[in-house]
Amino acid sequence: MASERRFVAENIRRVLLKEYLMKEVSRAGFGGLDVQRTPMGTRVALTTERPGLIIGRRGQTIKNLTAVIEERFGFENPQIEVLEVENANLNAQIMAEKLAFSLEKGWHFRRAGHSTVRRIMDDGAMGCHIIVAGKLSGQRHRTEKFKSGFIKFCGEPKIDFMARGYAVAKLKQGIVGVTVEIMASDAKLPANITVKSRTEIAEQYPEIYSRIEAGIPVAVPEEEPAAAVEPETEEGQ
Repeated sequence: MASERRFVAENIRRVLLKEYLMKEVSRAGFGGLDVQRTPMGTRVALTTERPGLIIGRRGQTIKNLTAVIEERFGFENPQIEVLEVENANLNAQIMAEKLAFSLEKGWHFRRAGHSTVRRIMDDGAMGCHIIVAGKLSGQRHRTEKFKSGFIKFCGEPKIDFMARGYAVAKLKQGIVGVTVEIMASDAKLPANITVKSRTEIAEQYPEIYSRIEAGIPVAVPEEEPAAAVEPETEEGQ
């Protein structure tokens, strides 16, 4: 039971650290956080749109963040690594914050949602799903969804290929939550298959190709899986 409590406490501490950095680094464009324990201490990888604002003049800003992470959140010897986002339009967290900022500036939620979807898809995303929930046009809570391309809602492909970002827009009528999910452009789904040409088959399987050209029936060899497993079994013994 003690180990379970430590596990829960560690995850709570990481969530609090993420919320703190999202507020402190909002001007630089918070894109994600990764915390890893190493033999030398704690590695904190902070992904942002503008790393220069986090580092600060002569590294003073990053030194202050390091001191806060160590004293306030109790991480041992934190080492902050600032990473720059390659494409901000394909980062779900950054796009969620930009959409929330657009709503706070007075944009209509449909205009802001469609504009964000178009920007994400134009930069090469495979799919995009945006959810805007709150008091959008009246006193009752509403949920509006904007989606385009190919997206996954469940299963392992959603865990592996769908990046999720969440932000909050503070409007006069109340709080509006913004969720952005982006399917990566290089996602390889289980249903995606590749049909090889005759030239590729001839180069990769010359013996099988020659038999097919000669009209000789070709059966799937049953010895290949066993031959591939035998060396691993012998090493394990």
